[in-house]
Amino acid sequence: MDGRLLAQAREEKEDIRRRAMQTDRIRHEEVYARVPELRQLDGRIAALVGQAAVQALSGKGPAEELRRESLELQARRAEMLVEGGWPMDYLDGAWDCPKCRDTGYVQGEMCSCLRKLYEKAQTRDLSALLKLGSESFGTFDLGLYDDRPDPASGVAPRDQMETVFGVCYDYALHFGKARMDLLFRGGTGLGKTFLSACIAREVAQQGYSVVYETAVDAVKAMETAHFRREGTDVPRADEQVRRMKGCDLLILDDLGTEMVTDFTRSALYDLVNGRLSAQRRTVISTNLTAAQMAKLYTPQLMSRLEGEYQTLTFVGSDIRLLKKERGLD
Repeated sequence: MDGRLLAQAREEKEDIRRRAMQTDRIRHEEVYARVPELRQLDGRIAALVGQAAVQALSGKGPAEELRRESLELQARRAEMLVEGGWPMDYLDGAWDCPKCRDTGYVQGEMCSCLRKLYEKAQTRDLSALLKLGSESFGTFDLGLYDDRPDPASGVAPRDQMETVFGVCYDYALHFGKARMDLLFRGGTGLGKTFLSACIAREVAQQGYSVVYETAVDAVKAMETAHFRREGTDVPRADEQVRRMKGCDLLILDDLGTEMVTDFTRSALYDLVNGRLSAQRRTVISTNLTAAQMAKLYTPQLMSRLEGEYQTLTFVGSDIRLLKKERGLD
């Protein structure tokens, strides 16, 4: 999991817990003010629970009499609450999640409520990628690709994209067992970013840390972190680079749109090679052909991309234009 996002989720959970405790205090004050006997009853129940715990720890066996008296008092307490017009569990805690009492953990394991908050933080963090909120494998429309064979290749774009879709779906579904990285190659508007978002959503929902960066933003962060020029946001850049290097899945979008310099060539190689060495998975998309990439980047980087990545070629017509023509936007 991404430590920064987990910290956000824990902070949100702690806010929920504080509000619940405040509500609980208000409820107790309200009830005790109207029925003072309930304060005394709660004090007696607490004392009995403490006595039973001491007796159990001393090895004297279960405190049956204490337990029976405590149950009787709890039953009387419930009756008094109902008689006063409150639910019988009104003073049992205003927890958003009774399972963990809003601590986020049950017996040392992360509670499902904290995991949901983490997933929400992931989604917010990936908002630049998950633009529409509908990017999922279930909404990927193969009908937007021509089913007629391409004259040059003899393969229909729809058949090719069905294969691409299958690889992406399997990759995301079995991400924990993935031993490869993906390189999406193809023209503008063919679904590269959409399928990247589908993978990101599925992988994030499995609890893995996912970071999305455009090549432009990634290079800018690496330059800022390296040169540390005055007037630049160095701490933010340091954090971006740390997350790009350490996340379970990095999605690097639009490779080739960044300003390519000797530094950026070296930085991109270090990023790609470092993640390969650490066996952290990466999905890279580009509009460039293999020949165009070879002219821009070092042989070392090209060797990694061609030798360690599975290349998926996107084909067809610009989906955005097709949707506009069909009135689907």
